[in-house]
Amino acid sequence: MSVSTAKARLARGTDATGRSPEELRELVSHWGAELELAPAEVIIEWAAATFGERFCVTSSMGDALLAHLASKVVPGIDVVFLDTGYHFAETVGTADAVKHTLPVNLITITPVQSVAEQDAEYGKDLYKRDPDLCCKLRKVQPLQESLSGYDAWATGLRRAETHNRVIAPVIGWDAKKGKVKVSPLARWTDEQVERYIADNGVLVNPLVYDGYPSIGCWPCTRRVAPGEDPRSGRWAGTNKTECGIHS
Repeated sequence: MSVSTAKARLARGTDATGRSPEELRELVSHWGAELELAPAEVIIEWAAATFGERFCVTSSMGDALLAHLASKVVPGIDVVFLDTGYHFAETVGTADAVKHTLPVNLITITPVQSVAEQDAEYGKDLYKRDPDLCCKLRKVQPLQESLSGYDAWATGLRRAETHNRVIAPVIGWDAKKGKVKVSPLARWTDEQVERYIADNGVLVNPLVYDGYPSIGCWPCTRRVAPGEDPRSGRWAGTNKTECGIHS
């Protein structure tokens, strides 16, 4: 489906006010199949036309691909960046660069507690003793709260990343958040990502070129040897594979 076709189909219009969960699930049921094979730009365009200001993009700042793509379709779009307090300096620097070089509204959110406050309540280095709770406090809950003003959010989730994501829908229903979850890059291969970044001069976190193909918080992220699973450096030495945002 082309961009022009999508525009024609959306010409009947939808308002930008909040919808009920039933209405949102109905949209997912219809448009999920309709947009499954659509280009990423069309998927973003549909979301923006459907949800208006109640649609945002999220980015962990491993790269700025999704933010770059969305900014071309919807200049000024909200891009939500979650600063956990445990990020590498390079990740925070990438977010700053996105803010100053792309036509987006970068919104940086933080957990309720600082790292020091969390240490005082739960004990130092919670990530070592209970990484699930640490992720819940520093990632899952803050994002949940930050999305309260939106009906839909876009992620950079791709099916090629892990076996847990091979069935990630392009347009899905996030029951835990009560939101429409949009994954415009779900069908993209690693080669497509690399080509788009090269062709468009997209910002990439410098750590990607230093052996960190998948970047999380510094205490729980390790370098990955060439040929290894790109996500094997996340929570290395544990059975943990996801922070909880996408589960």
